[in-house]
Amino acid sequence: MAKLALVYGVRLLPGEELESFEDATIQLKNGRTASVTMHVIEGGNEAEIRSQLMNSLDAFFEFYPEL
Repeated sequence: MAKLALVYGVRLLPGEELESFEDATIQLKNGRTASVTMHVIEGGNEAEIRSQLMNSLDAFFEFYPEL
């Protein structure tokens, strides 16, 4: 199996300040592009956000059982 790269970004902002956001675009060496779907996780404190983030990561890797 080829070496893999997980592309991600994280930014913590006040929830009431969010208006919109868009997917990020990745440029591949072969000239093609790929997109990264952006997600919002909201919570009242760090523990809630961390819990949701970990659940989201677990669900993401369930899409790739061959890893």
